[in-house]
Amino acid sequence: MHAKPLRILVVDDSVLYRKVVRAVVAAIPGIEVVGTAVNGRDALDKITSLSPDLITLDMEMPLLDGLGVLRELQRRGLAVKTVMISAFTAEGAQATSQALRLGAFDFVLKPAGTSLEQSQRQLRDDLVPIIEACRNSLHTGQVFPASKGPVAAASEEGLHERMQAVVNSCHGRRAIVGIGISTGGPAALTRMLPQLPADFPCPIVIVQHMPPMFTKSLADDLNRLCRLEVREASAGVAIVPGQIWLAPGGSQMRVAKQADKTVVEITEDPPERNCKPAVDYLFRSLALHFGRQTVAAVMTGMGDDGTIGSQMLKERGALILAQDEASCVVYGMPRAVAEAGVVDRVVPLDQMASQLAQAVGLPAGSRQGAAV
Repeated sequence: MHAKPLRILVVDDSVLYRKVVRAVVAAIPGIEVVGTAVNGRDALDKITSLSPDLITLDMEMPLLDGLGVLRELQRRGLAVKTVMISAFTAEGAQATSQALRLGAFDFVLKPAGTSLEQSQRQLRDDLVPIIEACRNSLHTGQVFPASKGPVAAASEEGLHERMQAVVNSCHGRRAIVGIGISTGGPAALTRMLPQLPADFPCPIVIVQHMPPMFTKSLADDLNRLCRLEVREASAGVAIVPGQIWLAPGGSQMRVAKQADKTVVEITEDPPERNCKPAVDYLFRSLALHFGRQTVAAVMTGMGDDGTIGSQMLKERGALILAQDEASCVVYGMPRAVAEAGVVDRVVPLDQMASQLAQAVGLPAGSRQGAAV
């Protein structure tokens, strides 16, 4: 049990949603609802006067919308965590993608249950793990101890030899990079992927935990920022160097070899670890078809999705990178992989692009991509 309750402000212009969200949040142990706000301007006033730890924030509101609130929080330097309450529409997905890039901690979808009780259950199931992750990040203050165990024990010389072994096994488009990421992912990808150079020699496949439509919006946003082409993946597409493919939300993605090409397969297989798309699902296919020709990175996110897949990749000689604690929004997925003892290097977010470039054999002068 945490000693102090997490103080939450509920922000929504709808009377009904304010009541629903407040009732759901108030029923979570260790939570104190300190107030509600009816629009963005009201929210900023109450954030100043009530000092909440976290706000649940509606996107569409009069006077000042959710994006306006996030921009104003940045401008004023107000350190309050934000969970967006997002509509399940193309417009909602686009706005949510922008909100995550502006620093929102995470988001949930507005419940669409057939009854009030069902909607409340759905909202509670979605909010509880996010609120717990937020609570943990506040208690740690995002200041984490140095990594210990097998990750820290690897010598620089040994790491160089291991990276070189992976580089030597990469032959043209048969080499591939896989990335698994969740909470905090859109902002991390927005910061990291534009740093990759246009001559990056391997295709990149990514699982970002998101629902349908939201991954398409994220891919479009990243494509505008990156030197490499970024697209939401679709079934049967051939993947080649110079491309980044994002798993579509609500489906599973894997890669397969067909004759002389590598293709994406999209399936409706069930969730794994409550994730669809799942990192483990993608990583298993990389282990099967590419093995030691794979470079995998596990980045910020809740839970342990990616650990089993990383273990399979490691057994086949792949190189495994994990984002470090200090630069993660939530140090869950990278921690699980590190504790499993399969990580070759722990990497700060701002060094991830250069480490990926090194791992696939780019010379040092080619590793600087576009400025972010």
